[in-house]
Amino acid sequence: MKKTVALLLVLVMSLSLVGCGDDSQKSSSSDNNDTTTKLAEPADITMVLDWTPNTNHTGLYVAEEKGFFKENNLNVTIVQPPDSGATQMVASGDAQFGIEFQDTMAPALAQADPLPITAVAAVLQHNTSGLVSLKDKGIDSFGKMADHSYATWDSPTEQAILKYLCEKDGGDFSKVNMISTYVEDIVAGLNSDIDSVWIYAGWDKVKLEMENIDHNFLLFKDADPVFDYYTPVLIANNDYLEKNADASKAFVAAVKKGYEYAAENPDEAADILLKAAPELDKDLVKKSQAYLSTQYIADAKSWGVIDPARWNAFYKWLNENKLVENELPENAGLSTDYLS
Repeated sequence: MKKTVALLLVLVMSLSLVGCGDDSQKSSSSDNNDTTTKLAEPADITMVLDWTPNTNHTGLYVAEEKGFFKENNLNVTIVQPPDSGATQMVASGDAQFGIEFQDTMAPALAQADPLPITAVAAVLQHNTSGLVSLKDKGIDSFGKMADHSYATWDSPTEQAILKYLCEKDGGDFSKVNMISTYVEDIVAGLNSDIDSVWIYAGWDKVKLEMENIDHNFLLFKDADPVFDYYTPVLIANNDYLEKNADASKAFVAAVKKGYEYAAENPDEAADILLKAAPELDKDLVKKSQAYLSTQYIADAKSWGVIDPARWNAFYKWLNENKLVENELPENAGLSTDYLS
């Protein structure tokens, strides 16, 4: 009997130790998969948008609504840009993070005294912008822009891209009638004296589809892979990144969690954006969110990834075509150090 009891005690103790070992391993595995990057002390961060709230920004509002910022001990204020723009606000340090675009970052980075900004994550994985026109205009390739009008915002980079694509397709870009104007309403704009406009698929193309308007849409990235640059991106103030690396990583981690949640839950994410910006068209937001939720990550392994090869390919194109004040060095304005 004593031997039996002793054997049972040994068996129970062995099972207990195995159980403890399993719990410890599970705890360790869970910790390794936890993307929360909570700071020991709270950090205040101002995040400036590039424009009024829209579906490019949904992940930010999801992170706020779902408490992802709070989980990381961050006090985040999301603001709209001043007249001087998001880049200037981030460069000056009045905002620590902001939304920008790789193409519009280029002039700021190529100055004799470059603005202190760095892209730390991609909001969308691919360039969803392109040229749109009413189908009856017959602009079904870039070369056919000739003898038609185009609404331009007078950016040298914008016009150089269109000239390159028009001429690559056999068109005469000098015959394009450039109209300096901003098209706020794409439907009204295309029904005026404007034949073609540069738009983003996630908003204006969705609107044209909602209105059942027949149109041609030419993606820049499909015409030439060099134009599959990153637009938009999350940028940060260089000084803040250097002095507050932990807070920067915590912020980017929370934003990543917000966008990945939006990608998996587009309908709920749209409601969160509408709660933050009730002035937006509900149907447009819902349809736009359904589309962009497939673009936040797309074919990347996770949200925010920036491929340096693609980043550098576009800036190399700008250098070769002498579209920047000073040549942009490799990895200009890019860091992959803050994205987990």
